[in-house]
Amino acid sequence: MTKEEKNQVIEKMSVKLTENPHFYLADVSALTVEDSNSLRGIFHEQGIRIEVVKNTLLKKAMEKTEKDYSEMYESLVGNTSIIFTETGNAPAKLIKKFRKDHPKPLLKAAFVEESVYIGDNQLDALAALKSKNELIAEVIGLLQSPAQNVVGALQSAGGTLAGIIKTLSEKEN
Repeated sequence: MTKEEKNQVIEKMSVKLTENPHFYLADVSALTVEDSNSLRGIFHEQGIRIEVVKNTLLKKAMEKTEKDYSEMYESLVGNTSIIFTETGNAPAKLIKKFRKDHPKPLLKAAFVEESVYIGDNQLDALAALKSKNELIAEVIGLLQSPAQNVVGALQSAGGTLAGIIKTLSEKEN
């Protein structure tokens, strides 16, 4: 690869790092071609992109962005694939599911919600993270709950009051 080609790869990768809010670094070496294609297909179905990248070029691309990825530099050894996603916890959930039948991919590091996660032992924590949409739905549910309680109380009280009045009016006759 010529120096110009390397510079183009670094530029493209730095743009991808800037445009994508979340990404994972994983080791997918030793997967068979069939397993690797299966994993790519699973990711593709969920709108997640995966590509193999050279560690030195990825490090230079990381250094070129405005964010500080220095904690992740130690993870850039051996075979590295980068996984780009819009939903922070989606790749972790898919990796956990895939690893029920396969030994890899192994999580090297992840950048999710402006936080860095290092090591495969962080996979459970990443899978348990709630996505932005899940958190918004939860907040809306919490905000609606008191209003629903008030409306329910008013409706049941109205029915109770009407029942009492009806009973009293029937007694007088």
